[in-house]
Amino acid sequence: MFGKRGSPLQPQVISLRSALIALVGLATGLPIAWVSITKLLLFIFILVFSLTLQHQHKACFTAQGMWTPWAVLAVVFSFALSLLWTQAGMESALAAFNKHGRLLVIVLLMSLIRSRSEVRLGMLAFAAGQTFLLLSSWLLALGVPLAWATASGRGNEVVVFSNYLSQSIVFATSAAVFWHLRTLRLWPRWLGVGFAALALLNVFALLIGRTGYLVAIMLVSLTVMWAMPKRSRLPVLVVLPLLLLTSLYFGSTRVQQNLSTLIQETRNYIVEGRDESATGWINNSAGWRLNAWHRSLQAIEAQPARGYGVGSWANTVSRFEGSTAALTFGSAQIRNPHQEYLLWTVELGVTGTLLLLLLLACLMRDSRKFKAPIAHATQCVVAALALSCLFNSILFDGLIGDYFCLLLGLLMALGLQQNTTNHGVQTALEQNRKPKVAA
Repeated sequence: MFGKRGSPLQPQVISLRSALIALVGLATGLPIAWVSITKLLLFIFILVFSLTLQHQHKACFTAQGMWTPWAVLAVVFSFALSLLWTQAGMESALAAFNKHGRLLVIVLLMSLIRSRSEVRLGMLAFAAGQTFLLLSSWLLALGVPLAWATASGRGNEVVVFSNYLSQSIVFATSAAVFWHLRTLRLWPRWLGVGFAALALLNVFALLIGRTGYLVAIMLVSLTVMWAMPKRSRLPVLVVLPLLLLTSLYFGSTRVQQNLSTLIQETRNYIVEGRDESATGWINNSAGWRLNAWHRSLQAIEAQPARGYGVGSWANTVSRFEGSTAALTFGSAQIRNPHQEYLLWTVELGVTGTLLLLLLLACLMRDSRKFKAPIAHATQCVVAALALSCLFNSILFDGLIGDYFCLLLGLLMALGLQQNTTNHGVQTALEQNRKPKVAA
């Protein structure tokens, strides 16, 4: 029924697919509930229709030699396999597996989007969602109350849905995407330039996320590097981040305060962390992270081969923490060390680290097949992800992990459709050049 060309249901399915793609792009700037609904609809659509509808576009990621889908499948399979030996309760293990499994969204979008018009729709929706998020943040900064702003807590005066850490990373990453894709006519050039400027200003002037500062500096440095002659790129990549960081430090009292706080928190952990009766370091960001990383390394050293299984991080490090485990890692919200590489290594052993590095390498490798603007945008997103994972469990966390997966899926689909279109045009030109043979 569904596979026949000209089926009455087929135009309706195409319309549903377009609406779903638009919702995917828009969801990157919406609350977590909308993102969850979008992912659920995406999985249902693929499950119900992908095997029954006839594929009109035969070119797909496998035909173009993409490695990313296979890396994603290897990651998800490895986490699923670790359910056999996980030391976490099955409920916790399945919840953690669901978080890791969001990586499948990248593959689903690469498979779902079948034309340049569809991927353009998705990217336009992404632009709309991010613009809404950015303007909402600036309105909050101007003192305008917003009914849809649900964030609360330290540093969230200008944060709309998530927290200052996630929003700063999202704005820095989206700024790079808007800037690099401004020449593709997906949206007006002025929008790309304007969004990039306002987003970076939001990160540096309004937000307090230290990781966001580093991501923004790195992406600006990469962008300047690509604009330089090849012989000058390496010196620019080495010198420019130092100049930007120095200028930011001496030009912003907010940055100076954040750096001073980081140094003080680190000093407190070094002094108090050795005393089991001292717990002041637990209540700050740097001290808690350093302790969680220390316990994670102890767990990895004890069982480096296959790890402790998906979802087992909190239970595992609590055994190494000792008497303060309930206070340090007892919260139901604490299920990761705020460091993606350590999280994967605790759960999967050394294989986890290799899988995460493989995934990042495959994304970088596949992006090199795309046109320069798409390649640079994709590589900026991957670089932002790789750097952020050093200080947070980005892919494991809720809203920001979905943001990266949805955006990477859209960018990979954009690159694939651009290549397919160019290949089709080139083939047509070659056929026209062939001499016609008389019958």
